Amino acid sequence: MKVLVTEYLRIDLDTEKWECRSCNHEIGNARGNYKEGLLVYDREPAEIHKPLLDPKRYSHTYTPNPKWCRILEFYCPNCGTMVETEYTVPGHPPVHDIEFDIDALKAQWATRKPVTERTPGKEPPRHEHHHHGHGHGAAHAPQKD
Repeated sequence: MKVLVTEYLRIDLDTEKWECRSCNHEIGNARGNYKEGLLVYDREPAEIHKPLLDPKRYSHTYTPNPKWCRILEFYCPNCGTMVETEYTVPGHPPVHDIEFDIDALKAQWATRKPVTERTPGKEPPRHEHHHHGHGHGAAHAPQKD
């Protein structure tokens, strides 16, 4: 049985392996950190967060300092899908952000039907709220235009 975990990750409970949902590539042991089976791109923070001030004139430009911040992008080694991104300190190992009790997960899914895609939910109604000088906390009915 395959269990969907994130937009791009699933666990195959029969093989106990992480898999890429985009290409079905086996990433690694589901009892370990999925990031260990992915390619890592260690990004320069200024590539993502462009300086808001001229770096020639100012030492603080609102760009994360690369001595204190790294941005790691994790990609499927087979299809190149970006699976995860994390902000961390230089030299820190990838964060182990998802950990399951695989035996408990197997027991939980033993009697369930497989879910192969995200179950579509009912879209919540969209209401535009127009504020006409009311104080905070005042109830507003949706306005018809």
